[in-house]
Amino acid sequence: MQHTDLPLDIRLMTVVTRGLVVVFVLLCLGAVGTWIARHPAWTLKGISVQGDLGHQNAVGLRAQLATPLRKLEGSFLTLDLQQVRRMFEAVPWVRHARVQREFPNRLRVTLEEHEAVAWWGQSGSGQLVSRLGEVFEASPDEGDGLPELAGPPEQAPLVWTLYQSLSEEVARLDRTLVRLELNERGSWRAELDNGTRLELGRGDSDELLARTRRFTTTVGQLAQRYPGALQSVDLRYPNGYALRVQGVTTVTEDTPATPTRNR
Repeated sequence: MQHTDLPLDIRLMTVVTRGLVVVFVLLCLGAVGTWIARHPAWTLKGISVQGDLGHQNAVGLRAQLATPLRKLEGSFLTLDLQQVRRMFEAVPWVRHARVQREFPNRLRVTLEEHEAVAWWGQSGSGQLVSRLGEVFEASPDEGDGLPELAGPPEQAPLVWTLYQSLSEEVARLDRTLVRLELNERGSWRAELDNGTRLELGRGDSDELLARTRRFTTTVGQLAQRYPGALQSVDLRYPNGYALRVQGVTTVTEDTPATPTRNR
């Protein structure tokens, strides 16, 4: 059977016709999809909130976000879940929000709250540190028992980690660490619940913990002899530490502290 090639203009018309058919089909599918997505059946009907709700009430939270949520564009199928997530994470105490669609027309939001362990800066500052070492803004209902941590914000995880180690160490003296601070020069300072200040100096966590342990394991007799009189301790000496004790002349304002050697 002899095959005869079609003229060029006919072949071009065939290709164009097929292309137009494909475009038409795609436009029809898009129109149908848009109609389905905007159908009243897909109108968002409600949001359920679950998870950590220690500082948030689910009903109050939904009421608080009702107006912003109504302003969001889209139906249940087209709503930007990441935008909804960011709205919930902007609420105080909320660390993370997971948003899921629940067919046919609801959203389920699962919250994870921050667990506050300390104030950041000063008590009542409005900034707190979480158990993960993250600084966040909120005001606890009862924050009087929280210690104070301070330093460059990016160093908050380090400050919290060191606080935990030093707290265990000063507990040997039946004392509580109420403040730990890292200044801009990289030097550390701490304060106990009886007002005693500790100058820890610079160094990594192991070095600072070793200096503190040297103090807690040797100061027992002095603490018993002068209960409540210890005002400050300078731990920056390589082989000992210096004390300022109320009523006992160990340093003066004009001379440097004399180190107390370990025995």
